Amino acid sequence: MAYQCIRTEVREAVALVVLNRPDALNALTDEMKRELLDALKAAERDESVRAIVLTGEGRGFCAGEALDEELVKLAEPPVDRTLRDLYNPIVERMRAIDKPIIAAVNGTCAGAGVSLALAADLRLASDKASFVMAFVKIGLVPDAGGTFFLPRLVGMGKALEMCMTGDKLDAAEADRIGLVNHAVPADRLMEEALKLAGRLAQLPTKAIGLMKRAFNRSLRVSLEDQLSYEADLQAIAARTEDFHEGVRAFLDKRPAVFRGK
Repeated sequence: MAYQCIRTEVREAVALVVLNRPDALNALTDEMKRELLDALKAAERDESVRAIVLTGEGRGFCAGEALDEELVKLAEPPVDRTLRDLYNPIVERMRAIDKPIIAAVNGTCAGAGVSLALAADLRLASDKASFVMAFVKIGLVPDAGGTFFLPRLVGMGKALEMCMTGDKLDAAEADRIGLVNHAVPADRLMEEALKLAGRLAQLPTKAIGLMKRAFNRSLRVSLEDQLSYEADLQAIAARTEDFHEGVRAFLDKRPAVFRGK
């Protein structure tokens, strides 16, 4: 499908989704949000895709919401509807997709752009990337899952500091506090992101999807409930072709060839 604000391609088993409004640092318009959700759903449906990389074109990953004069003029801007109708479905879909998602943060990452990166499973950052929870600068609160994911990654104190001050973090600091998994040289970001995605795409996709379900659920249930859920998921995993291939490969002392089934 042809998009106006993003572009997509599939490289072997990896879907590359690129936010493509570089002149605006990939700030998110409503059209762009709809296209992003559609692209995520398409990657989810495509059985040939076993990993997803999300990145931005140009100097920015995503500068957050695209602000305009009309929004400023409104006495009560409809931001809650935008969240419920557009942002929240994107975040929910990213967490529900049973395939690993890597955010390759190539540059400026601000506001809802940070929330978008946080919703991914793994984050790689260019050494030229920066992160700023900019909501406080315009009198708003973090949204699109920012208040959910951020304290779980960096701790409550650091999360509150980032959000209350709106201070910018560079890639090295983001790596140090655990906001991203790794910071890499800018000229190697996409190489490293695609390499990681390709590696994940060769692993047992069903098991990785079940892992995502388990980790998502662990954030809201008791240990006893989670232990029972793990047993249920393990029963599902043990019925996959990849499990049987993994056991055969172990016994044969050879590398396993997983097919995501």
